[in-house]
Amino acid sequence: MTQQEPPDTGPQPDAPKSPKRWIVGEPLPTSELEGQLLPKRLALPIFASDPLSSVAYGPQELLLILTATGGLAFLSFAPWVAAAVVALLAIVVLSYRQVVKAYPSGGGDYEVAGRNLGEWAALTVASALLVDYVLTVAVSVSSGVDNIISALPFLDPWRVWIAIGFVLLLVAMNLRGVRESGKAFAIPTYVFVGSLGVMVLVGLGRWLLGDLPLADSAQYGVQAHDLTQAGLILLLLRAFASGCSALTGVEAVSNGVPAFRVPKIRNAQATLVIMGGIAIALFAGVTAIALLTQVHYVENPCDLIGWAACVDQPQASVIAQLATSVFGAGSAPFFLIQAATAAVLLLAANTAFNGFPLLGSVLAADGYAPKSLSTRGDRLVYSNGVIALAAMAGVLIVVFQASVTHLIQLYIIGVFVSFTLGQIGMVVHWRRVRRRGVRKGTVGGLAINGAGAVLTAVVLVIVTVTKFTHGAWVVFAIMPVLWIVMHRVNRYYRKVGREIAVDDRTEFGSSGDHAIVLAGTLTKPTLKALDYAVAMQHDSIEAVHVAIDAEAAQRLAREWDERGIRVPLTILDSPYRGISEPLIAHIAEHRRSHGSEVVTVYLSQYVVGHWWQAVLHNHKSQRIKSKLMLVPGVTVAIVPWLLDEAKLVLKRPVRPFPGQDRRGEPSRPLIRRHLGEEEAAPSDGPR
Repeated sequence: MTQQEPPDTGPQPDAPKSPKRWIVGEPLPTSELEGQLLPKRLALPIFASDPLSSVAYGPQELLLILTATGGLAFLSFAPWVAAAVVALLAIVVLSYRQVVKAYPSGGGDYEVAGRNLGEWAALTVASALLVDYVLTVAVSVSSGVDNIISALPFLDPWRVWIAIGFVLLLVAMNLRGVRESGKAFAIPTYVFVGSLGVMVLVGLGRWLLGDLPLADSAQYGVQAHDLTQAGLILLLLRAFASGCSALTGVEAVSNGVPAFRVPKIRNAQATLVIMGGIAIALFAGVTAIALLTQVHYVENPCDLIGWAACVDQPQASVIAQLATSVFGAGSAPFFLIQAATAAVLLLAANTAFNGFPLLGSVLAADGYAPKSLSTRGDRLVYSNGVIALAAMAGVLIVVFQASVTHLIQLYIIGVFVSFTLGQIGMVVHWRRVRRRGVRKGTVGGLAINGAGAVLTAVVLVIVTVTKFTHGAWVVFAIMPVLWIVMHRVNRYYRKVGREIAVDDRTEFGSSGDHAIVLAGTLTKPTLKALDYAVAMQHDSIEAVHVAIDAEAAQRLAREWDERGIRVPLTILDSPYRGISEPLIAHIAEHRRSHGSEVVTVYLSQYVVGHWWQAVLHNHKSQRIKSKLMLVPGVTVAIVPWLLDEAKLVLKRPVRPFPGQDRRGEPSRPLIRRHLGEEEAAPSDGPR
């Protein structure tokens, strides 16, 4: 018998493609990381798809609040509310240009707050952004599914499952790499921007010519509510807060500066400005066309007075109603706009799929998140962060049944927390720069970031007051939990760092080493483990059998003697049928009698060909290893034994193990010597 092992030089050309390779693609070497960086034309759809896509639901939510609460008369306030949102968006975009310039390392608001306001602010921003990224995925995907259902209403019963399916699709695309996902997402994003831009221009043109039809919902009334002056103010603030959802995702560019091609700062700033300009133009244009066509959008279609179809189908989205008015129901432009809107809303989640892993890697590097978040996967992306984000977003989609109206109440709290602390941190930054004697650019920076800090703080108060009882309290409950978890993780890493740091008292006085080969029965894997132990040339070596079955122990001793194996066999009694405890006691006794020897325990372990075959084995070596690793002075060596099916599945070239040459023939008489045979090794033993 010849038993050989796969090489450790990576996958071979003749290895069959696994499902992972079909989905993710072949691994990329680290040297190709530079080639994965993004030019502006790809960075825009990746980092700006969230704020651009919010054009599809930002005006819709604004109109929803005004119409459902105040009735049709209050739609006259919509232009002023929309103007306030546009002004705020412009200020935030200009503010983040300063962030990109001052802190281009990818930390964004987290880094700004940490360096200028301290740990408490940094963790507050981090927890807010993490929550916001998860909600971005849930809201964007749910909104995209909404638009699909607007065109194909019969899909409504499968809303949640469709949303989960799209989340999994986004995961697969992002695991293929940033550049590949950017190529896949670029066309839908540009088609969306172009088609909505054409719709706005055509709509305005038809309005100027007096030829713009009204929306389908314009003929229906809405039950109005009596409002006091205080109620009117609260209504306008709620509408403004809902419209501010158009600002989500603006910070993603500042978090993603490292992903841009050089010159990174200039390219990131240009992308930010382009994104802001397009978002402002489309937000204002969609809101204007919605008012000109008199769209009446409510959460419950049955609230539309005189609409008998409320039981049969959900109300079409605002974008769908506008496309119907401008181009006609069932026309090619109508379906193009619906398809592009649904696609970009689904792809808007990609902003989070880039921002969340990048932020997670920064947190991991600072010791506030598990180190696994800083590990790049096969395609040079932070794959663990991608998977974690998808899992959390999937839970929210299921819990809230993919309802945009319910999810959006939680949405913008987190982003305005990070906006506010980030802008305050930038004000502190500019003041510090001025104290160092630098005057150039600081006045403009202070003015922009100061205005951003004041306005975002005011909006944070507004969205908190208006949305708290509508579900936003959940965000305020989750953020402190995340804050505490990150703080505890950092404290743990600091404690471990102090514990393992080398100091003047560090001393390891081990003298000599002893090897123990754990032998259950006399099999080829046992002899292979023995071969490895002999090859390592320890000072002393023994085989140990823990006797659970007395007859099996006697049989092993007879076979050991019959084969003339010169390695001594020690049999330990186990009255309670455990293996680890008698072995650990034996090791302790050996160390007491031999001083501070290092003990290496060799365990053989099967390598199976299929996942289901692992269920058929007892994994005893894993359990023993987990207990031996807790014993000071003990090293555990796992000696793998590839079963035939494992070798067939791997289909790899093989290399010999100790004691063999490349043809599998004995290169030295190690086993023969220890088996006690001078002429030939047993025919069924390892060679």
